Amino acid sequence: TPEQCRYIADHAEAAVVVVDSREHLEKFLEVRPALSRLRAIVAMDEAAPGGEGVLPWRELLARGNSVPETELDRRLAAQKPEDVCTLIYTSGTTGTPKGVMLTHRNVTWTAARVADLVRLRAGDRVISYLPLSHIAEQVVSLHGPMAFGASTSFAESLEKLGEGMREVRPTFFFAVPRVWEKVQAAVQTAGAQASPRRRRIAAWARGVGLRAGYAEQQGRSRPWTYRLADRLVFSKVRARLGLDQADMCAVSSAPIALETLEFFLSLGIPIYEVYGMSECTGPATISLPGRYRTGRAGFAIPGTELRTAEDGEILIRGPHVFKGYYKDDEATRETLDAEGWIHSGDVGEIDADGFLRVTDRKKELIITSGGKNIAPQHLEGRLKQIPAVSQAVAIGDRRPYVVALLTLDPGRVAEEAAMAGSSARTTAEAARCPVFKAHIEKQVEEVNRGLARFESIKKFELLSRELSVDEGELTPTLKLKRRAIHEKYRDAIAALYS
Repeated sequence: TPEQCRYIADHAEAAVVVVDSREHLEKFLEVRPALSRLRAIVAMDEAAPGGEGVLPWRELLARGNSVPETELDRRLAAQKPEDVCTLIYTSGTTGTPKGVMLTHRNVTWTAARVADLVRLRAGDRVISYLPLSHIAEQVVSLHGPMAFGASTSFAESLEKLGEGMREVRPTFFFAVPRVWEKVQAAVQTAGAQASPRRRRIAAWARGVGLRAGYAEQQGRSRPWTYRLADRLVFSKVRARLGLDQADMCAVSSAPIALETLEFFLSLGIPIYEVYGMSECTGPATISLPGRYRTGRAGFAIPGTELRTAEDGEILIRGPHVFKGYYKDDEATRETLDAEGWIHSGDVGEIDADGFLRVTDRKKELIITSGGKNIAPQHLEGRLKQIPAVSQAVAIGDRRPYVVALLTLDPGRVAEEAAMAGSSARTTAEAARCPVFKAHIEKQVEEVNRGLARFESIKKFELLSRELSVDEGELTPTLKLKRRAIHEKYRDAIAALYS
């Protein structure tokens, strides 16, 4: 929103703002009177309107040609490893965004260590599609490639990511859980349209793939039938997804359901989990080919420390730990203790082999009025395995029971509606249709059978559209903004408890 743009630009004391579209230019022009330190807005879109203080991208480049190299050299020489290199603003899922101060040492050390671990080489290819304000996207798409000479291609949009992947054929691919879930849904939809014979072959191959994946993790040989399954099924799926040249596929930024991890593992595409946060320059852990565990978020980056506190909170220390929050000493003290440990706010456990399992956010735990502690991500992951469900929000803090808001996958609604005997064809029609809701209710009941009684979803509401970044319900990396969702849908939530 214009107000969010104003807040971050003002807080960062930005002198120059670069915008990529007319839409973003208009937002900054609206709030410009409140930005006293702003000297110029650079518009990358050549068609964007000009005006006082608005520079086209080509003019910025032309002005740069007039600056002598000696001036650049002088500025470079003045930089010190502990100087602030960049500010990463947190997504604000729990309040006002905070400016994470990362130093040159933070960035260069992390980029070099990660690139070395994943064996990023000159000539490797990555594809960028997440906002570059996100630290994981910066490490994967900017810092790592710059350190080792890999190339980065930029997808036109998230919607065209599939096309971009098939064109670029990345050798390393990173995605947030929501993207992996969308890919899973697309593969499942395509599979459902295959002939009975092809479906039987795919089911057999996936069984082989899953056994092979777990065998690899345990240091055992793959089933002898794996090569045949790979030739008949896995290689074709990878090619259609644009992952046929990918040496490594990774996931981070939010919890991912075990069912999604096992789905791709069964197709010969192990997804390597990484755990981290902006405050540790991205990754705190890493998973690698030959050293990973499905359902575990990896092991500590070599050269860093990872442990859990008495209450299970995950603590992080090392060269990747941030300098503090910009202009916020109180928040810095709350997160970074005197011994240099980041208190992550996440709860987890570390097994005997050093692999981390993240169980929940301390602040997001649902504590029912009966005193039961429930991890919402666990429930949401289960609910999102229902074929027609794309997003889920579990609610129940200080309430007598757990309810959920569910959104529907636009690409699967018509097919699921036909199976249910509903005439609905859109998400809005399906959300209003009693027949379709009864169809979903049966599947929610099936999910409940695998949950403890106090965890089970007693009621749910189908929303007419998916949650989005534009509506303020998701962060730029597609994580739930729970406070905003609870406020926007408070009447629907109240009705579930009436």
